Amino acid sequence: MVAKLPRWVEFGAFILALNAGFINAVGLLDFEHQAVSHLSGTATLIGTQLVSSPVGIFHLIGIVLCFLLGASVSGVLLAGSSLKLGRHYDTLLFLEACLLVAAIFFLEEQSLVGHYFASAACGLQNALATKYSGAVVRTTHMTGIVTDLGIMLGAVLRGKALDRRKALLFFLILLGFVSGGALGALVFGQFYVSALLLPAVICCVLAICYRIYRSRVRR
Repeated sequence: MVAKLPRWVEFGAFILALNAGFINAVGLLDFEHQAVSHLSGTATLIGTQLVSSPVGIFHLIGIVLCFLLGASVSGVLLAGSSLKLGRHYDTLLFLEACLLVAAIFFLEEQSLVGHYFASAACGLQNALATKYSGAVVRTTHMTGIVTDLGIMLGAVLRGKALDRRKALLFFLILLGFVSGGALGALVFGQFYVSALLLPAVICCVLAICYRIYRSRVRR
């Protein structure tokens, strides 16, 4: 049950979703207007460009493969789908920060390689939070979150009791992603792709906080 999870889960999910919304906003606003935090639109574009411009699909395929690679790295280090103290969440957050810094370097050079690093960072983050006590959690795209909220609303209309904490978790993720998009647009307007330094710093702060929390719990 979600009710058994520690209270910091909602905060962490909100911040991670905010980070993803921020990163995606920068990707959409930069010189190629490329979404990097989710793959539905990218997969559709691969299909359309097979018909209109086959040469253009290679970059899009690269986005998909790098997202997959990032998720694979999380899969190697976490070795499970449930929330568990002691796993390499801090290591992965530091790695995400490094990927975002690399993305800044290449994007400032107007290089498409920056998209690959940003996509890998999002894939890594999305695999960080996969399933918490039966609640499927995705922080880099909102399709599943909105779908789950709709299912819960339908169940309530049928007369079932609302799982308030699960609904709150999903709502905070959605709010975080939208807030991150707005913040990303504001910061991008001032600092261009260097705006990605902010989510990189947030990843580092989260990693440090988690490491301190884990040490205190173990003591």
